Amino acid sequence: MRLLSLGLLLALAACASSPPPEPAVAAPASKPAIVQPSEHTGTIAGAPWRLDVPEQWNGELVVYFHGYAPQEQPIPEVMPRNGYEDWLLAQGFAIAQSDYSARGWSVAEALADSEAMRKHVAGLLGQPWRTWAMGHSMGAHIVLGTLETHGAAYDGGLALCGANAPAEELFSGPVLGALAVFAHRHPGVLSPGGLFDAGTPRWPDAQKIEAALVADEAFAARFGQAFGIPREGMAGGLMLRFAVLNELAERAGGVPVDNTKVTYSGFGDDAAVNAGVRRYAGDPAAVAYANARLRLTGATARPVVLMANETDEIIPSKTSSRYLNLARNAGRGEQVFELPPVGNGHCRFGPEAESAALAKLRAWVIDGTHPGK
Repeated sequence: MRLLSLGLLLALAACASSPPPEPAVAAPASKPAIVQPSEHTGTIAGAPWRLDVPEQWNGELVVYFHGYAPQEQPIPEVMPRNGYEDWLLAQGFAIAQSDYSARGWSVAEALADSEAMRKHVAGLLGQPWRTWAMGHSMGAHIVLGTLETHGAAYDGGLALCGANAPAEELFSGPVLGALAVFAHRHPGVLSPGGLFDAGTPRWPDAQKIEAALVADEAFAARFGQAFGIPREGMAGGLMLRFAVLNELAERAGGVPVDNTKVTYSGFGDDAAVNAGVRRYAGDPAAVAYANARLRLTGATARPVVLMANETDEIIPSKTSSRYLNLARNAGRGEQVFELPPVGNGHCRFGPEAESAALAKLRAWVIDGTHPGK
C-alpha cells in the first residue's frame, strides 16, 4: 500500500559546486549468480521482506519503499507481491522491499528494516552492478532519509509524490492547518471534541466531510487553494490527514504539533478565521519525538530525482518539492533535480512516467546526462 507519508529538519553543509559523486559500486566484470527468475521471502526483526529476480536479470537492484499503511492493516507472515513490481521486473531489474516491522508513520522502523533487508539481499545476490532507492509518498520520505544515512550503499534515488518536508513543517502546516481551518468552519464534522479527542474514532466519516463541503462550495474552493488540495478527493484527503495525525499523537504520547503562532490566509475573512480557529500547543516531548523519527537534512549522499503529481489531495506539490530547498540549504542543491509534475491524484503516475523518471536518474548517474537535458 503506497498511500502516504510525511518529513523532518536539520541542515548540514557541504560543497555545492562539487559534481555528482562516483557511483556507489563500479560495475563488475559479470553479473552475480542467482537463479533467474526466482523469488525469495523471509522476516528480519519482525519485518517481512521479499526479493524478486526476473528472467534475464540486468544486474541492477531497486530497493522499493512503500508508503503509509494504517495501523489497522495487519503485517503479513509472508510479504506478497502487489503487482507494482511488474514493470521493473519486465525491464530486468531485481526488486527488494521490506513491509516494515510497524504500521502507521513508521519512518524510523522502515529506515532500519529496509537497510537490514538490503544487507541480507546483498548476501543472496552478490553485489549488484547498481542499487537504486525508489519509493512513493511516505516511502519517498524514507528514500531521502536512506540516501542521507546509508547513501554509500546506493547509486541514486527516485522520490515519487513524496512527503518531502521536515516533520515540523509537514504536520504543523499542511496537515494540522487544513484540519484546524476545516474544523473551525464545520465544527463537529471531524470530531465533536477537537482534533485530539481521545473518544473520537481515528478515521472520520468521509461522506460526512463531503456533505459539509458540498453545502459550502465557495469555502471549499478557497480552502483548496490555500492548502493545495484539489476539490476532487478533498474529503478523503482530510480523512487521511486526521487519521495520520492522531496515529502520530498516539505514538508520541501527546500532541505532536503546534499552531499557536501560525497565521492562516486566503479565506477572504482571514482575521475572523485566525481569531476563531482552535490553537494547539504541542507537548514538547511529543513534538521532539515526531521531529526525531527521521532527520531529513537535505544532505543527500547520492543524486535524487523528485517527481510530484500536478494535483494531489494528500501531499501538496510544494511539499514534494521541499527537499530541493533543503538540499540547497545544505550545499547539495546540484544533487537534487525535480521533474515536471505528471498526472492528477495521489501517486497516480502510471508505469510509463515512472519508468521515464528512473531512466533519467540512471542516465544522470551512469552517463553524466543531467535530467534537465
